[in-house]
Amino acid sequence: MTGRIGGDTGDDPAAAARAAASPADPAPSTTRPGLRRSVFAGREFRSLWGAELVSAVGDQLARLALAVLVYEQTDSASWSALVYALTFLPALAGGILLGGLADRYRRRELMVAVDVVRLVLVALMALPGLPLVVLCALLVVVVLLSSVHSAAQAALLPLALPGEMYERGLAVRQITGQAVQLGAFAGGGLLLVAIAPRTALLVNAGTFLVSAVVLRAGVPARPAPERSADTDQSRGPVVRDGVAAVREIVADPARRALLALVLLVAVYVVPEAIAAPYSAAVENTPIGTGLLMAADPAGSVVGAFAFQRFVPAHLRSRLIGVLAVLAGVPLLACALHPGLWTSVALWVASGALSTAYMVQAQALFVRATPDARRGSVVGVAASCLLAAQGLTVFLGGVLADHIGPANTVAVAGTVGMALAAAAALAWRSARPRATG
Repeated sequence: MTGRIGGDTGDDPAAAARAAASPADPAPSTTRPGLRRSVFAGREFRSLWGAELVSAVGDQLARLALAVLVYEQTDSASWSALVYALTFLPALAGGILLGGLADRYRRRELMVAVDVVRLVLVALMALPGLPLVVLCALLVVVVLLSSVHSAAQAALLPLALPGEMYERGLAVRQITGQAVQLGAFAGGGLLLVAIAPRTALLVNAGTFLVSAVVLRAGVPARPAPERSADTDQSRGPVVRDGVAAVREIVADPARRALLALVLLVAVYVVPEAIAAPYSAAVENTPIGTGLLMAADPAGSVVGAFAFQRFVPAHLRSRLIGVLAVLAGVPLLACALHPGLWTSVALWVASGALSTAYMVQAQALFVRATPDARRGSVVGVAASCLLAAQGLTVFLGGVLADHIGPANTVAVAGTVGMALAAAAALAWRSARPRATG
């Protein structure tokens, strides 16, 4: 599972000041339409969702293409791994350093401009004979710009989906993102057999053009967010917005607790990171690794849909702490060294529970953030999540070398449950202040 905060994190952003004033109890809808019909009724969300879907497919293809292209040029696994890592790592800084741009400029225009620049840069990356250092530099810029795009999208979503629709929209985004990930597992390599890596990069460049056109045509023009005198930093370096966002989160017990719950997902993603050695220990077949890696995303699809479809809106904020703790329970059973199919079922269950609470925690976090600060605050949160995922994946790999992959998964479940209990208590304590 790849956790995302707020929006293109994308996406979560904001209803209005009145929505922020009551983050934990979204207004119930008078009807209970199906999940898809509810969110896709609005043209703006359809455009935001469609642009993100096209870009996500292109990005997954580009990641694979770059890894293959660099390996063909260098015959070095290290260079190939480095370039693949560069498709993620710059976003660690991008959210903090550049997320504030989404609070300074008109968000639709900012997203379109970023898409156009990324189109040009990715097209340049497809040029034959391009020095590897130049390719890496272009890639870093592309990923940094993606953080800006994500922050702007995250700040637009609540405006496109008021009330309870917002959570449903986040669930749809989560389902879509995990479906794209599953598709990449299943067909990405086969697609690169059919087309050359450079052609795949050009396809990715084309997806940015499609995204820009869809956003320009389907998202209404809005002015830049209005900022009060004490928050207006438009004349200072944008990095100050990130610093201010960190202070804002730290000073707010409710958002601190919610962010802790979201970051906890990084612990529950450890099993996916060690799927290969786990499969080798349980059933040493290539299909075993694929099934285990797909288990968490598949569970995420189920959890995101079921939580929004079947749990009443007034209960969701009360259940996130409980679900965060329960998400670790299936992982504990891995200490018994179950077989492949039992392990897959356990990982699916954990993925479903963790995604169910995470989507709701994201929505509450964004609602509690004023519109004028959403870009920078969501950008900081997204960077924290990426850093947490990178750290837990690394530690999980190290631990698996010492105590074995099955025991490592069980440890991840134990640690996750303990941290979840602490975060849930913090949220329970802060929630009355969040709801007024």
